[in-house]
Amino acid sequence: MKKHRVLKTLGMILAAVLLFFVVINLIPPKKNVEENPFLVEDGELPMIAAHRGGGVSNPENTMLAFREAVKTYRVDIIESDLYLTSDGYLVYNHDAYIDETCNVNGDISLEEVEALCEDEEKRHYIKDMTLEELRQYNFGYYFEDENGVRIYRDETDLEGKGLQIATVEQLFEEFYESHPELLFIVEIKNDGERGFEACKLLYKTLEKYPRYMDRIVVGTFHDEIEEELKTKYPSLYRGAPTGSAASFVITQMLGVNLFDSGDFACLQIPTSYDVGITIELDKKTYVDRAHKRNIAVQYWTINDEETMRELIELGCDCIMTDDPALLGRVLESYRK
Repeated sequence: MKKHRVLKTLGMILAAVLLFFVVINLIPPKKNVEENPFLVEDGELPMIAAHRGGGVSNPENTMLAFREAVKTYRVDIIESDLYLTSDGYLVYNHDAYIDETCNVNGDISLEEVEALCEDEEKRHYIKDMTLEELRQYNFGYYFEDENGVRIYRDETDLEGKGLQIATVEQLFEEFYESHPELLFIVEIKNDGERGFEACKLLYKTLEKYPRYMDRIVVGTFHDEIEEELKTKYPSLYRGAPTGSAASFVITQMLGVNLFDSGDFACLQIPTSYDVGITIELDKKTYVDRAHKRNIAVQYWTINDEETMRELIELGCDCIMTDDPALLGRVLESYRK
């Protein structure tokens, strides 16, 4: 009799737990944002985001790359990272230093530059340089075409060819009238006070180009910059910081998505995380659950056709790639 009561009690507990999980997954989740321009409609193909402007076909983060991405490859989104110069300009570059993308060290090989950059004190950091100083260098210097030829090595008309470092305002101005539908993904790389200043400058620049105000999503890896964006610039769409992205993924894995409190507009993730064990993120359940909350799912950085096709089948909203020409061809094959 006692054993029967114990089993009955355990059964009731298990039933209650099961009911709890069923209920919290049936309750409609609160939308993170009401309107999200980074979402595609059900059944539509994902957007193309040119990662750093598309470094396979053109020198990354240059106006040449951005122009080609938009006008030739017809990308939907330009993606890049932002740094603040010493005199208060926001420029596009992947790293905090410029040595590996331009001829700041003179005529030496990229291998020599990489060896030099192992010593952090020998790097040329954007935060220590003015925009005028940065613009004297050729940011296509180490770019190689498909034949391995450095086709811009001896270029002297840097401004005319679009091979100087590019500013935020320069990019907005370039496309504001001709491509008002263009979207932007940016990451503020500076932390602390310089990061706060970068947020302020980005917002002030957007005020000059108001149609882009709700066509940009801003991300950061720094907690204080994330808080700055949330509190002082709440009208801007935000990408999920690392902690929020991890929380979203974990709550979805455990089936307790009701308890995720993230308020971001875009979930920008790789296809997997390696945290001692590999967590696969290229799953339709993550995409579907994100969509229920009006969150756009954007995968990075995808440069092979097989993975592109897998993500297209998942119904994701955006694929970030260094090779927008390849992704464009893949998407075209679906349209046909």
